[in-house]
Amino acid sequence: MSEVTLQQTIVNPNKALWEKGDFTRLAETMRESGKALVEKLNIQPGLDILDLGCGDGTTAIPAARLGANVLGVDIARNLVTAGNKRAKAEGLDNCIFKEGDATDLSELEDESFDLVISIFGAMFAPKPFDVAKEMVRVTRPHGLIVMGNWIPGDPTLVAQILRISSAYTPAPPEGFVSPMLWGVETNVIERFGKAGVPAGNISCVKDTYTFNAPFSPKEFLKKFKSFYGPTMNAFEAAEKNGKALELQRELEELFERENKSGDPNTTSIPATFLRVTVTL
Repeated sequence: MSEVTLQQTIVNPNKALWEKGDFTRLAETMRESGKALVEKLNIQPGLDILDLGCGDGTTAIPAARLGANVLGVDIARNLVTAGNKRAKAEGLDNCIFKEGDATDLSELEDESFDLVISIFGAMFAPKPFDVAKEMVRVTRPHGLIVMGNWIPGDPTLVAQILRISSAYTPAPPEGFVSPMLWGVETNVIERFGKAGVPAGNISCVKDTYTFNAPFSPKEFLKKFKSFYGPTMNAFEAAEKNGKALELQRELEELFERENKSGDPNTTSIPATFLRVTVTL
C-alpha cells in the first residue's frame, strides 16, 4: 500500500464523530445562552478572538457582532462551512471559520489572540495537555482563556446524556481520556499548570447554560438521536444489542424531567457547566 493510500485510509475518530450528524440542528437551541455568555466577557471592538471548537458560531458570531475580530476553528468540516455561511449572511467580514484540531494549532502564531474561547468544544479533543498548551501558546500576555466544560456526574441534561449514552456503547480504546474530566477543577489546574500557568491565575465556577426550543422535550430528544454524534453512536450500538427501546425510555425520562418550560410543547432545559477563566 502506498503512503498516499495509507494516509487516505486513516480516519480521525474525533473528526468522524462530530461530522457524523448535523450539530447545527442542536446549536439552534443554544443561541440565547451563547449570546448571554459572550456578553459577560466585556468584549471590545478590535479584540482578536479565537473560538476553539466553535461549531457553527454560537459564541463566535455574537463576539463578532460586538466588533471583535474572530477566528472560529473546528474539526468538523460541515460546521466550518455552516459557520462561514452564517457569518456571510450577517455581513460579518470580521468572523472567519477554518478547519483545525485543538491538539495542534501549529498554523496559528504564538501570542495571536487577546481572548481564546472554547465552550463545550476543546473539552472533546484528545490529548488534553496538548490542548491546554496550545491555548496558552496562542494567547497574548495578559490575555484570557475562557472554557465551558460539562461536569462529570452532574445531574443536569448534558452530563446525563453522555453518562447514559456511554452505558450503551462499547468500552473506549485503551488510553482514552474522558472529555468530562475537563469538568473537574483539579484537572483544569493540572493541565494549564503543565502549560506554565500558576494555579492562582485559574478560576473555576459553576454556571448554567439553557437549551430553549419551540417544541416538546420528546422532539428535542429526536434531534439528539438524529444529529448528535455521541447519541447517534449510542442508539446504533443499542440497536445491535436489542436495547434501543431501553435507551429511548431512559433519555425520554431525562428530557421530560429536566424541562422547566411549564409547557409540554416547548423546551427550556438548564444544564450546569464549569466556567473556567485563565489569566495569562
